[in-house]
Amino acid sequence: MQKQPTLKDLLEFPCTFSYRVMGYAQLDLTDRILEVIQRHAPGIYTPKVTPSGKGTYNAVSVTITATSIEQIETLYKELGAIDIVRMVL
Repeated sequence: MQKQPTLKDLLEFPCTFSYRVMGYAQLDLTDRILEVIQRHAPGIYTPKVTPSGKGTYNAVSVTITATSIEQIETLYKELGAIDIVRMVL
């Protein structure tokens, strides 16, 4: 049986990588997400914010230039640790 390729096997660095972060629709959600991203992937970002149907949640999409699988994994972990974030895709 053939082994399933991992994310690390599929990516060549540096590469663009997008995060979609779902969180409560609070005014500081986007700022808190960008603060974490700036610590690990400094740059100028234009996040796209999409509200949920009822307005309870916002989805914030940000694309970075990733330099390693460790950077990608660290960002997943730290973005998910933000108290108002519900999910990171």
